[in-house]
Amino acid sequence: MPPTQAHTLVLTRADVVALLDLDACIDAVEDAFRAHAAGYVLPAGVLGTRAAEGGFHVKVAGLRRGRPYYAAKVNANFPGNAGRGLPTIQGVVALHDAADGSLLALLDSGALTALRTAAATAVAARHLARVDARTVTVVGCGVQGRAQLRALARVRPLARAYACDHDAAAARAFADELSRALAIPVEVAADHRAAASASDVVVTCTTARGALLDAGDVRAGAFVAAVGADAEDKQELTPALLASSAVVVDVLAQCAAIGDLHHALDAGAMRRDDVRGELADVVSGRRPGRLRDDEVVVFDSTGTALEDVAAAAVIYERACALGRGVALVLGT
Repeated sequence: MPPTQAHTLVLTRADVVALLDLDACIDAVEDAFRAHAAGYVLPAGVLGTRAAEGGFHVKVAGLRRGRPYYAAKVNANFPGNAGRGLPTIQGVVALHDAADGSLLALLDSGALTALRTAAATAVAARHLARVDARTVTVVGCGVQGRAQLRALARVRPLARAYACDHDAAAARAFADELSRALAIPVEVAADHRAAASASDVVVTCTTARGALLDAGDVRAGAFVAAVGADAEDKQELTPALLASSAVVVDVLAQCAAIGDLHHALDAGAMRRDDVRGELADVVSGRRPGRLRDDEVVVFDSTGTALEDVAAAAVIYERACALGRGVALVLGT
C-alpha cells in the first residue's frame, strides 16, 4: 500500500537500482517526451551554481502519469571525486504530488540520473540512428558510459563496441564488464577519433571542456549522442561537426545555453533555426528525424528534469506496490 499523505517515502540508491530497469525507464522517458509535445507537462527549469572544484544544478519539471507529479532534483557534480573515493554525481530527487504539493518521496539521484540520461539516448537512437546500426563507440567509461551502452543495446542489435577513456585501466574494466554483460566484443580503443570513424553510433559522456570530435571524425550516416556538456564551460563536439549535421536537442533553450549547441551558436556556425527539432518533436512526429541514410545526426543531450520526473514516478509507483523504502513523517 502507498504511504499515507503525511508520509514521505525515502528510497536509497539500492532501491532505485532494484526498482528501475532500463526497458521501463526508456519507455517512461519516451512517453514523457510525447506528453511534452502534447502539452501535458509543467514547464521544466534549470539553475546552476559553480563551486571551486565542481558545481551544483537544480532541475525541475512536472508530468501527469495517471496522477500529476512534480520533481525537483539537486545534483552535485564534482569530476575530481574519483580520487576521493566518492561518486562524481551525488544528489537527491524530491517527488511531489502536483495536485496538492504533498512530498511523496525523496530518492537518491545518482543512479536515477545515469539511467534516465541513458534512456534519453536510447529514445533518440530509436528514432534517429540507422536501423542497421551495429557498432558503437563510447567515449567516457564511467557510470554513465556503462548505462549508455546497456541502454543502446536495448534498442539496436549491437555487434561490437569500442571503449575510449583517458584512463586506460577504466577503459579495460569497462570493456571486460560490458563484453560479458552484453555478450558482444567490447574493445579498448586508444584513439577515440579512429574508433568513432569506424562506428555507426558514437556516445560522448565525459567532463571535457574542449571538443573531442570534429566534422571529419565520424562516418556518413552516424548517430552521435553528446551527453557530457551540461554546463556552459563543457564541450565535446566542435561547432563544425554540429553545423555539418542534422541536430536534434532535448530542450532547445537549455542546449542553446549550456549544451554543445551553445558553442556552435557562439561561434556563428549555427542559428537556433538550424536545429531540426527537439526530441519531443521527433518522438511525436511533428518534426522529421533522420531524412537520409548518409546524414550524420547529432543528439545534444543536456538532461531535462522531464526525464527525472518520469523515472522518479516509475520508481515511486513500484516502491508503493512492493512495499519498498522507508516511510517517514518529515513534518514532525
